[in-house]
Amino acid sequence: MLQEIAIVGIGETPPARRSDKDVRALTVDAVMAALEDAGLKAGDIDGIVSDGVVMPTSVPHEWLAAQLGIDRYFDASMSYAGAGTIGAPLLAQMAIQTGLCRTVLCYFGVDWGTRPGGPYAFHDLYPAKIAFEKPYGFNAQPTYFALFAHRYMHDYGLKLEHLAAIAINQRENSRRTGRGQNMKPMTLDDYFKAPVVADPLRYPDCCLISDGAGAFIMTSKERARDCRKRPIYVKGVGFASERISADDAFTQRANLMTLPSVGAAKAHLERTCGLKLADMDFVELYDCFTVSCLMQLEDLGFCGKGEAGEFVQAGHTRLGGKLPVNTHGGLLSYSYRLAVEHVTEAVRQLRGEAGAVQVKDAELGLVTGLSVPDFAALVLGR
Repeated sequence: MLQEIAIVGIGETPPARRSDKDVRALTVDAVMAALEDAGLKAGDIDGIVSDGVVMPTSVPHEWLAAQLGIDRYFDASMSYAGAGTIGAPLLAQMAIQTGLCRTVLCYFGVDWGTRPGGPYAFHDLYPAKIAFEKPYGFNAQPTYFALFAHRYMHDYGLKLEHLAAIAINQRENSRRTGRGQNMKPMTLDDYFKAPVVADPLRYPDCCLISDGAGAFIMTSKERARDCRKRPIYVKGVGFASERISADDAFTQRANLMTLPSVGAAKAHLERTCGLKLADMDFVELYDCFTVSCLMQLEDLGFCGKGEAGEFVQAGHTRLGGKLPVNTHGGLLSYSYRLAVEHVTEAVRQLRGEAGAVQVKDAELGLVTGLSVPDFAALVLGR
């Protein structure tokens, strides 16, 4: 059994489509904010964890350590991208328990708003996609998730109004925070007037493109008591991968209506933490697209198959509903920084610092990371 560890500091840069700082400067800003939040100094850090897909080429561990003045440290990377943010606490937990380090910095950032090609250039790194998909119009993620949406419509009668309910709710949450990247009011009419990106997905169905970074600091339960803010504990982490390559994960999968790694990660999580997802007070879902929210709600067991659309449209995922989802606005309206903003939002909720989007009496929260064919889930609690 892994010992309980805590998140003791969080930091993030202001949500922005484009920043006048590069991703390395943004990352340093986020890290310094997390240190200030925790009441720690850079010299207190002796472990660094990030994802192993995006960060090694943009903000390497050794570069960041040099900027912070750290010369002896444990470092590790999760091989996932979007799921790496959520899986990172497990690496930190193992490193702390085995004595490799005492205090771990987890950081993530992107500059896809200003980088030439943005996320499209990132997905072009897959040779099979360039050779067999892109020439026929399958260009990066919107087209892939449009396949899921069309299949959902065919099998379960998904309505555009169901997708709109997710987008509108999260836009409202972003507006309530007062700092989201997209805080423009959106009605159902506005949703239907929005440009189609990949039928049936419209602009509000797709995650934002952002420049920004976020960080959180983890340490043992004993050391957490001496930090500045209320510690938020890692109750469990679950992760899983499908038996399919990243090249084949979208266009060659046998079943477009389920994400096997989600159910497997859920089972892993519940087994390791002794909790049920039904106990969660709120959920921060990896909302790269509206349809991915529906699929996760179902595969995580919050709804039956084909029922998530009605569940969302009925208002159950709104603030004050049965299961508030993406209380800050999510990747759809708050910002997109590899979902580190989901972790920082969950910590704010559990500290009682979420302001206008605070979930009343929140004690347990679920955070997910989806990078098909991989998935990770994290339970945080007071």
